[in-house]
Amino acid sequence: MKAVVDADECTGCELCTQTCPEIFEMDGDVAVAKSGDVPSELEETCRQAAEECPVECISIED
Repeated sequence: MKAVVDADECTGCELCTQTCPEIFEMDGDVAVAKSGDVPSELEETCRQAAEECPVECISIED
């Protein structure tokens, strides 16, 4: 699976980077997903970050 952040919608709250720092990082004022597939052991935490995003700008591609 892959995580994708819509930079146009991201408000930079950093919740995803706090929830799953192995996958999400800040690039200036917005969050980005690190490139590559999400390791299986991080999938649940990555999905949690997407679900908790207050502006719902994280999508998960299976």
